[in-house]
Amino acid sequence: MWADNETSEDLLGFKIHADLLVDVIRDDKVLPVTIGVFGDWGSGKSSILKIIEQELTGGEEYGFKDGTLVLYFNGWVFEGYDDAKAALLESIIEKFDKHKSFGNEIKDETVKLFKSVKWMRLLGLSFKKVILPGAAAYLTGGASLIPFLANEFTKLQPKDLAEKLSGEDGENFLKDIIQKNEEDELMMVREFRKDFKKMIDKSKIKKLVVIVDDLDRCTPDRLIENLEAIKLFLNVEKTAFIIGADPRIVRHAIEHRYKTDSIENADDPNSRNKRIVSDYLEKLIQIPYYLPKLTDNEVETYLTLLFCKKIMGSDFSKVANAFKLNRENNKYDVFGLGNIQDITSEEQKKQLKESVSLIASLSPIITEGLKGNPRQIKRFLNTFILRERLVKVAKLSDFKIDILAKLMVLEYASISLFKELYDWQSSQKGEPKEIIVLEQLAHEDKIEELKKLFSPEWASEKVMKWLNTEPKLSNIDLRDYYWISRDQLSTTISGASLIPQHLRNLTKELINHSSGVLLEKTIQEEIIGKLNNTDFETMLSLLEKEVVKAPENDNIHKVFIRIMAHNSSEALESYKRVIQKIDNNKIPFSLRNDIKIAANMNKNIESIYSLFDKNSQIFKGLNQ
Repeated sequence: MWADNETSEDLLGFKIHADLLVDVIRDDKVLPVTIGVFGDWGSGKSSILKIIEQELTGGEEYGFKDGTLVLYFNGWVFEGYDDAKAALLESIIEKFDKHKSFGNEIKDETVKLFKSVKWMRLLGLSFKKVILPGAAAYLTGGASLIPFLANEFTKLQPKDLAEKLSGEDGENFLKDIIQKNEEDELMMVREFRKDFKKMIDKSKIKKLVVIVDDLDRCTPDRLIENLEAIKLFLNVEKTAFIIGADPRIVRHAIEHRYKTDSIENADDPNSRNKRIVSDYLEKLIQIPYYLPKLTDNEVETYLTLLFCKKIMGSDFSKVANAFKLNRENNKYDVFGLGNIQDITSEEQKKQLKESVSLIASLSPIITEGLKGNPRQIKRFLNTFILRERLVKVAKLSDFKIDILAKLMVLEYASISLFKELYDWQSSQKGEPKEIIVLEQLAHEDKIEELKKLFSPEWASEKVMKWLNTEPKLSNIDLRDYYWISRDQLSTTISGASLIPQHLRNLTKELINHSSGVLLEKTIQEEIIGKLNNTDFETMLSLLEKEVVKAPENDNIHKVFIRIMAHNSSEALESYKRVIQKIDNNKIPFSLRNDIKIAANMNKNIESIYSLFDKNSQIFKGLNQ
């Protein structure tokens, strides 16, 4: 099995990207600078950031080398803190405060900066949980929380003050005071920047590099708090910030902060929301750097290196060095078994040939199905190894591992087709006639005929490639293979199915919509024409799961109905599947009007009517 952790060990050939960014950071003329390392969930951002840290520090203690101080900050670790902004600021100041090279020279500045962060934290906390109780404590002799609150309190008699704080308008009373003192808060920010610059100058470092990782795992509010902290340092001399994140999640967080309820001009790039997001990112990120997806050859190389690491143990360092040398002269071809013949033992060669040859032959389809995503590839292999072990434990005879691998590729590339093939084989003693027809038509490249007989997705380029890849599944009993993969046939999507965080967030946002207007806005802005086929299919699978769990929840049904109204055949097929799984009497009767309205927009929706249980209220309502 392979650990799913970020590492400075380069198995992706990504060091070239890290070296480029390190070169930018080392150019004093570029500073101050904020660099965004952007890529999808699991694309290798964290590994690049770790390589950058290693390059800048050389592994030196305290992250300090050649006058450069490096801080690696994981935003997700501080997700549970009351104020993520303060957590980042305090981490940076603490890095200076505890560094043995600076001694007491910067003590005055660090003390002042810690105090500034304390006040910022207090200003950011809720009135009801902290400020209001703290103000009430002032009346009984407790220390005031914020200096200007104390100044305002002295203007009132204790009795009047007590009434204002204990009454229903206590919160509004305090908010008014805060708003009157916005100038004080701005002064605090200016003082913070001034003291921070003084601390850097006294420390005599050449530059400060702050690497901020895992922002895309944070909630929208926490993500924005971290970005707001980084904004405090914009244009502060000798600083470089490197932010690793999925840009889609960052954009979603900014939209969440500045959202409006109107769906007007949802597709207009010049709309208010779109401008806010673009302006925010452009002002914050001076250099956006987008990671490319892995190519077929890079995927095959990555697979080879992963198996080498697993099989060769301590000898893997020889392979890693060979790979590094190879990439200096050849950045495009596959680094495969042929490149390591001279540095592997006979037993290692045998094990590698058995493992790598099988997966490498499927690498083009793995690339297509998993979008060249390193994390998904690693988890795909982990699931494959786990199921391979289950085959041995279950003592299944006449079981071919290459067939398991091929079915798993379909499982990851298209869960709906994987389930459809399951339905066929389960009713035909494991040998579906449909797969014989599909493989024959794919072999003869009869795409139009295939589309007439089966759902259009079977005719997609990636699935046609899958159908034509050996081993063929015609006349193969698939029951044992689906038994091994049964975790994917339950009503939930297992961890092996890999659901990126932005899809989880999006699905949650859809289900928890507060109005039809907001639901339609989300569908138009983030789904229709915006999600790729794989993400769209994964989202539909998540929605299926939620309907099965709570068929009485009309919100989830409405998501399906609204998406179907946009002529989505995939959503239609998904909803048909889920209707057959649930008790139709639990489907809210009130949905009949939504379905009828959607059917007027998309006549294909009427085909759902016949699938509802004829004794259910929803069926009777639709036919009235």
